[in-house]
Order: sequence, then structure tokens, then C-alpha cells
Amino acid sequence: MLKRIPVDQLRLGMHLHELCGAWVDHPFWRSKFVLRDPADLESVRASSIREVVIDVDLGLDVQPAAAPVAAVVAPPVAPALVGHPRERRQDRTQQLAQARKLVRQSHRQVQSMFNEARMGRAADMDGGRQLVDEIAGSVMDSPGTLVSLVRLKSADQYTYLHSVAVCALMVALGRQLGLAEGAVREAGLAGLMHDLGKAMMPMDVLNKPGKLTDAEFAVIKSHPKRGHELLVEGGNASAEVLDVCLHHHEKFDGSGYPERLSGEAISLVARMGAVCDVYDAVTSDRPYKAGWNPADALRQMAQWKGHFDPAVFQVFVKSIGIYPAGSLVRLASGRLAVVLEQSGGSLLAPRVKAFFSTKSNLRIVPEEIDLAAPRCSDKIVACEPPEPWRFQDIDELWAGEAARP
Repeated sequence: MLKRIPVDQLRLGMHLHELCGAWVDHPFWRSKFVLRDPADLESVRASSIREVVIDVDLGLDVQPAAAPVAAVVAPPVAPALVGHPRERRQDRTQQLAQARKLVRQSHRQVQSMFNEARMGRAADMDGGRQLVDEIAGSVMDSPGTLVSLVRLKSADQYTYLHSVAVCALMVALGRQLGLAEGAVREAGLAGLMHDLGKAMMPMDVLNKPGKLTDAEFAVIKSHPKRGHELLVEGGNASAEVLDVCLHHHEKFDGSGYPERLSGEAISLVARMGAVCDVYDAVTSDRPYKAGWNPADALRQMAQWKGHFDPAVFQVFVKSIGIYPAGSLVRLASGRLAVVLEQSGGSLLAPRVKAFFSTKSNLRIVPEEIDLAAPRCSDKIVACEPPEPWRFQDIDELWAGEAARP
């Protein structure tokens, strides 16, 4: 649906369909794109363009509290339909489909980057930055969607999509920390490149389905230094990218590797990388173990005293939610539900889909519930371990067709 709005209602994440004025009046060679760069937003506002047309099917709509806007193609949505569940489901379906497409594109690009590294070629930083821009845009358009979807990678996709996941998590965390957008993108690039040294690890050790021997673990522990060497040899990596690659396995208490740094001797961006790296690792299926339930992963990570910077970890939880998408939870009503997305109203009250009654021990017709809605009387009372229930379709319940590899 197209809407004409004044430029003062324009915000990042909107899809610009048309800039209302002559092309000489604005600074862009194109008019149809998602507005993701703050500098582009300021350029529009500083130009003589006073109105723009946005496509709300491809980007964000106006803020709910904004002034009424004129519809270009269709009449304005009736107030009673604003935020209607069907409209919201369509938005989520589209967001998930777009995120799945980006996951597949990213998998191919990172796999190519690792193959180039194995052949002794420098990492393609320009291509990496373009991919980070796409990932950062996806995270801005729909916080949590890409992060949660990429978690569904299969064990044999792990090495490559882990880098994509850490990139997206770094972007989300950087924004939650209030970093400048340039620093956010650089943190994302650091996340994308942090495991490049694994390209030089023996594949039989990297993908071993059982516990590593001490000798094999020593080999794997060399990957930060090997990746750092590759990036230094390439000559085009920033200090932040080099730092995260070398130090993402350092621990706040000094017990990590390779240099046993501690506290603030570890840079902020490396402390960010440590949290993001571990979260994706423990929530992903690996050759030797199944991934943890996202909410349970956060609970367990919070108990690892000395592993992470507590302040960074606390902000990380805010960036993805106490109950990330895909978490299985028990409601006060006795129903089991899977988390769909954060509601924005409260970290404790996401949108969920209830699908099972523990009272009757039977499946029920799935029902989407916004736990933050004023009239909602239900609430989450516990994070539920999925293993005893043996549900085979939890991922499909929250991600639909996008859950399929």
C-alpha cells in the first residue's frame, strides 16, 4: 500500500517509493529504496522535497501517533483495523520471507569468503561491508527476525551462518548500546569476520561429531590467531575487525584465550563479540549437540560468572528480549506457547502463539496473543524445556515456511 506523507514523518526503515518533486530537487539518483542510512534521512529533510510516497508493504509505516496521512492508491485504513492481527501476520510473513532470502544469500557469500581464505586470498572487505549493510537494514526493519531465523541453521551450515548470526547480533547489540551507526556497521563487519581463522582448521576436527581430544582442542584454539594473521596479511581490515577476530574468546575474568585479557583490557567491541559468539553457538544445532532453547540459553549464560562483561550482557538481553523468538514458554493459563516476536511494550510480555494445553495434554487451535495488550490477562510463568515434549514443529509454529532450509 502506498501512502503520501510529509518528510517530517519520514523515518529509517521506510521504503521510499517516490520523492514528490523534480529529480534536481533531491540528492538521490534513485527514488525507490529502503531508507537505512541516517545521512540519507537528513539529506531528504534538508532538500526542497516536502512530501514523499512510501510503500508500507516493503518497509515501515508511519508511527501510530503520527498525524493522518493521505493514501495514494487505497483509502486510509479504518481506525478499527490498525494493528489488526491479520495485517500483523502478513507483515511478519513478509519479514520472514525477506529474512530467509537474505540468509540464503549470506550463506553463499560467507562460504565463498571462507573458500577464498583457504586458497590464500585476502578477504573481500568491500563485499563484506555490502553484506553488513543488508544485514543491518534487515535488523532495523524487523529487530529479532533475522537473528532468530538464522539460528535455525542446520549443523552442516553452522560454520558459515554462525558468522552471519554474530554479525546480526552485533548490529542489534551495538544499536542497543547507543553506538554511532558507523560503529554499529563496523561491529557487524567484525562479527562477520570473527571466525575467518576456522577456514584454516582441518575439516575433520572442525566438524567432529564427538568431544575433541586435548590435541584437537589446541588446534581449534588457534583459530583466532590464524584469522587475525589472514586479515593482517590482507591489509584492509580495520582495528575493530582485527580486535574482535583475535579476542572474541577472551573472558572478563581473564580465563579466556589467546592472551588471557581481563576486564576493560578487553575492548568494548571484543566484549560484545564474546557474548554474541557464545549465544549463537549454544542456541544452534552442532554436529555433537542440539541447540538450547533461546530463553534457557540466556538464563544459563547469566549464571556463568566471570565469562562476560555483566553490563554488556545485560544490554544484550535487552537487544534480543528475555524470551527471544522461538522460545517455548508456559503461560499462567496452563497453555504452552512459542514466542513470535517482541511486543515493544515489555521484555516480559512478547507476542506468542499458544498451541498446547497442559491441562488436557492435547493440542489446541493455535492462537496469537499479545501479552503486552491492556486487556490480556495471561502471562509467561516459566521458560519451558522443549525436549520432554518432543514437539517436531516448534520452528514452523513461529517462522512458518521460512523455517525450512
